[in-house]
Amino acid sequence: MRAGYAEVEVLRGVSLEVRSGDIVSIIGANGAGKSTLLKTVFGLVTAHGGSIRLAGEELAGRRPVEVLARGVSYVPQGRCNFPAMTVEENLEMGAYTRNDAGVRRDIDAMMQRFPMLGSKRVDPAGTLSGGQQQVLEIAMALLLHPRLLLVDEPSLGLDPRMAELVFATIESINREGTTVVMVEQNAKTALSISHRAFVLELGRNRFEGTGRELLDNPEVRTHYLGR
Repeated sequence: MRAGYAEVEVLRGVSLEVRSGDIVSIIGANGAGKSTLLKTVFGLVTAHGGSIRLAGEELAGRRPVEVLARGVSYVPQGRCNFPAMTVEENLEMGAYTRNDAGVRRDIDAMMQRFPMLGSKRVDPAGTLSGGQQQVLEIAMALLLHPRLLLVDEPSLGLDPRMAELVFATIESINREGTTVVMVEQNAKTALSISHRAFVLELGRNRFEGTGRELLDNPEVRTHYLGR
């Protein structure tokens, strides 16, 4: 796949396979194209070449709302909730494309699944901690029952305790059957919970393998894991 912005090509031939039911991590240095890759899959950046297929269906060239309708949800980097609205209202916004009778049931179930959200259902989202807001944003995405969840830098700006909560949430979601593709700077933790992983360098594949294989790879350890 090739993609970029205006005249600047960021992805210069990235290729990856995501197997159903896996957690897949994408790591690499700043500017490697990791976030651009997720945005291209979701339709926010137009692919200049190549193919993006989900269960055999072509996604390249589709608008984000069309990608969303095909079972792909996206949690972008940084805060993406509505800070002045309550937790419950944010969850309602997460289900904005749904018009079925099960929305209320699913919102209540999400608050039971994440008790911290239930206990703060009438609090403005902006008053939650960074980790709690990240869990809220993941919960908003899950209300659309995605087959594939794209998550960009879920631990960004979080203290270790909150980051641990977010990674545990991602593992829990995956155990229940949702495939997860995650871009993450906390490479060691990301690889430790991943079935497969890819290292990008200057818009191209550099390494790929299981999370364990990349953790044990001397070059990956030296250049991407800080030892």
